Amino acid sequence: MSKLEYNEIREKKIIIYDGEPCEVIESHVARTQQRKPQNQVKLKTLISGKTINATFHVSESADEADINKKEITFLYTNKGEYWFCDPEDKSKRFKLDEALIGVAAKFLKQNSTVIALVWTDEDDEEKIIKVTLPIKMNFIVKEAPPAVRGDTSKGGIKVITLENGATLNAPMFIAEGDVISVNTETGEYVERI
Repeated sequence: MSKLEYNEIREKKIIIYDGEPCEVIESHVARTQQRKPQNQVKLKTLISGKTINATFHVSESADEADINKKEITFLYTNKGEYWFCDPEDKSKRFKLDEALIGVAAKFLKQNSTVIALVWTDEDDEEKIIKVTLPIKMNFIVKEAPPAVRGDTSKGGIKVITLENGATLNAPMFIAEGDVISVNTETGEYVERI
């Protein structure tokens, strides 16, 4: 575990705060005339999902969380439970809560491989704290309303349904059966493949 100085605590870093791994969402180093600089950060706890505001002064530091990345395979979802398995051994199945997966749940595809962030706590217990998808994923368009010539009242976009049931806005020329690329971080259409 490495120590981060107050000004090294930046976005996307995962630190230990109050005994929990927290991802830094925002950080701003403020320098006022009479005072020493301080880093005002917004943290999201990766276990409970709460958002916390914290301030780190020049003399303070934080421990960077001991995080490992591990590939896991998504199997299926059932009543808010998301089931995964080890890619090497399909019999090692486990479930993760919907709150842990968050907005990524919208773009999970059956038998797709995702990255799990695993945190090892003080008792040497491994705990999956976050699931991240590839930034771009390809999907088959299951439903797309037909494009009507001259219908640009909505800015030339329409709502389509993907193979996994997710809906998103796409350009008028996208048709049923097309394969499109989607940015899983923003949930936006990228391109037709």
